[in-house]
Amino acid sequence: MFQYTRINSDLNFFQKLKNLDYVLLVCIILLSITSALVMYSTDGGEFLYHTKSHATKLLVFFIMMLMISFFNIKFWHHLSYFFYFTTILLLIYVSIFGIKVSGSQRWIDLYYIVLQPSELMKIAVILCLAKYYHRVNVEKINSFISIFLALTLIFTPVILVLAQPDLGTSILIVSSGLIILWLGGVKIKYFFVSFVTFLISLPFVISFLQPYQKLRILTFLNPDRDPLGAGYQIIQSKIAIGSGGFFGKGFLQGTQSYLDFLPEKHTDFIFTLFSEEFGFIGSILLLFLYTIIIIRIVSIGTFVKSIFAKLFCFGFAFAIFVYITVNLSMVLGLLPIVGSPLPIMSYGGSSMLATMIGFGIVMSAKIHSNQTII
Repeated sequence: MFQYTRINSDLNFFQKLKNLDYVLLVCIILLSITSALVMYSTDGGEFLYHTKSHATKLLVFFIMMLMISFFNIKFWHHLSYFFYFTTILLLIYVSIFGIKVSGSQRWIDLYYIVLQPSELMKIAVILCLAKYYHRVNVEKINSFISIFLALTLIFTPVILVLAQPDLGTSILIVSSGLIILWLGGVKIKYFFVSFVTFLISLPFVISFLQPYQKLRILTFLNPDRDPLGAGYQIIQSKIAIGSGGFFGKGFLQGTQSYLDFLPEKHTDFIFTLFSEEFGFIGSILLLFLYTIIIIRIVSIGTFVKSIFAKLFCFGFAFAIFVYITVNLSMVLGLLPIVGSPLPIMSYGGSSMLATMIGFGIVMSAKIHSNQTII
């Protein structure tokens, strides 16, 4: 389908530096600095464990992102299936030998980082399906075999992640995979039929949820039913965001945070602390920064030559959008709490690692934008 060319395949170091997307790079740096400052605030204005760990991982993974970007996009195309199946093996390993915390078995202790393979799968499934649809003939995209294989690639890791259990990450993996199916050319009628089928089967799906997952749904519908228990986190989150007002209380001045009303302020509810201290204006600026990042990723996807790079960029941009939307909707009480970190901002090495790998591959696509893949 594509003719191989060596354009951009033998760029030297300085040419690669020149081809970096510096708008995206500056936005990532600004987001990282903001993240480190907010994490410093979660530790009460001291360089304690979370701040030191988060800042160290930011630095290491940012350097790793730059290193990843210098590899030719063809390398990531060749590595896609290997990355996917390696992550599948990690998911199987964690289900047998993983660390179990609060009833969930999701982590592997690698000393420097407690790895959560399901976070890597968010990137692996986009890579794998981008390569899959790069190879599929246009005439066969909507065939039963083609769609069945694509859905198998999506739902195999989802089943493993659900077994941990981790419903939130499973939903994010499915959404990342389905967008690649749509971008790959699968007809919209199949998505419509699937959506209607899902709605019809929803009562049966809910019956298979874990008790704590059902409780989260009930809490979402009515947080005040258990204000000191299951509803406590979301109620305090709304209070903190509202108390920030228009301009916020100021850096290190968040009373809800400093009085420990927010038990998960450094992880999934990091936006709550940020919004209380920097208010509506700060929140809008943060969302504007995220918007620029998404727009830059999409713009890179529009002018790269290979279908694989296009699909990955568009898929990753959509994934970032979904992660942000789900996290903010969760802390604002618009969605049930599903355990979705805010990209770069939230504390968590695995999430940050996966996001930086994604940024690195996008940068690789930008540097080698004229590289076609056969």
